[in-house]
Amino acid sequence: MIPQEMVERALSISRSDGCIVIADTATSANLRWANNTLTSNGVSRGSQITVIAISKGAVGVVSQEGVTAETLEDVVRAAEAAAAGSSKAEDRMPMAGPEVLPEPGDWDAPPAETSIGVFRDTAADLGAQFERGEAEGELLFGYASHQVSTTYLGSSTGLRARHDQPTGYIELNAKSRDFVRSAWAGAPTEDFSDVDVSAMTAGLSKRLGWAARQIELPAGRYPTVLPPSAVADLMISLYWSAGARDAHDGRTVFSRPGGGTRVGERLTDTRITLRSDPSATALACAPFVVAHSSSSAVSVFDNGLPIPPTRWIADGVLQALIQSRYSAKLTGLPATPYVDNLIIDGTTDGLDTDGVSGESTERTLLLTCLWYIRTVDPQTLLLTGLTRDGVYLVEGGEVVGAVNNFRFNESPVDLLSRVSSVGRSERTLPREWSDYFTRTAMPALRVEDFNMSSVSQAS
Repeated sequence: MIPQEMVERALSISRSDGCIVIADTATSANLRWANNTLTSNGVSRGSQITVIAISKGAVGVVSQEGVTAETLEDVVRAAEAAAAGSSKAEDRMPMAGPEVLPEPGDWDAPPAETSIGVFRDTAADLGAQFERGEAEGELLFGYASHQVSTTYLGSSTGLRARHDQPTGYIELNAKSRDFVRSAWAGAPTEDFSDVDVSAMTAGLSKRLGWAARQIELPAGRYPTVLPPSAVADLMISLYWSAGARDAHDGRTVFSRPGGGTRVGERLTDTRITLRSDPSATALACAPFVVAHSSSSAVSVFDNGLPIPPTRWIADGVLQALIQSRYSAKLTGLPATPYVDNLIIDGTTDGLDTDGVSGESTERTLLLTCLWYIRTVDPQTLLLTGLTRDGVYLVEGGEVVGAVNNFRFNESPVDLLSRVSSVGRSERTLPREWSDYFTRTAMPALRVEDFNMSSVSQAS
């Protein structure tokens, strides 16, 4: 039974007051390499059915993989039983109908797919770089992933919506033969047609060259250039903490002392805008809400509602927080659903990812990426983590060598208030969160006193 038929069948046999069914399908392809040799590749397929039963204001949710025509009714009845055993949902609201989506997608089309062929040109380019690496004493390691998922969303109100989502990325790690020097690069992609392996490896070779000179520095606060990848990891952490309900309840960095949220408050004098847009070029994502369960930030009752472009921070001012229609009633703010991409726009001033900023001759650190990021204090969004695969010292606008790695302690919200220079925004791959969030466009940022709290032995 095809996914659309599963949705229709589940809705037809539902006995609850209201029912929402989500069918997710995905095909994934991957490619791995190590020591200048391709090591493995593979393709996988998966599917999941989520049934959301609504009965007398209570909600029951059951998600199950590998559902067949014979087992579908069991999933529906299990969701109904879960609703019968639950109290009324706090976030209950009227369900969306077909009128909310003027362009619901091609419901009748089969699910989109990928295959190992998506890597044809990339694999050939890697082969050429393996030969170059052998000749120049560099070892290449890495991973490429491509997934195409299709979501079919149907409800007992007559709503039908469908979305295809391609998600791809490549990570390259170059090492010297003695494994003393290491550099990383990553890139997001929709179909690998825009991946330039040669340019990526050229950048890695340059960084390995920088690391020929090793410099030891102590912990401390340093002027630091964060490349787009590192900025993406920090801004994703900020975004995931930007729930309006949690802020309204006084639990996050976006809570206003004395009650309410900090919406309307200036976070930075730098004219930075943090925004999301489902239709952003090369970063497109689902244009309607797909909620498999409810939380403080999303609601199953909002399934199918259109997602508008949203400015979370506008010219340095906190403009919106993630919330459902229900939490919007509590906070008195407009409903602004979660969007699966994140973009920073800002006024550029010549900063580039090699650490050059105008005529500055001040000693500056240039990072490659961040890793193992964890929350220390949600009330301030204080994060800790490690630098990885290259921290470089910039003097007089030029890189003069590589320094040791550090553990950092920083809040991305506080950090925004200390940004002194902004680069050009570009599509980038977060290092820490690439398994969960790949659709970002970020600039390099220079921060005057980034807190390197201790020296790390991480490579």
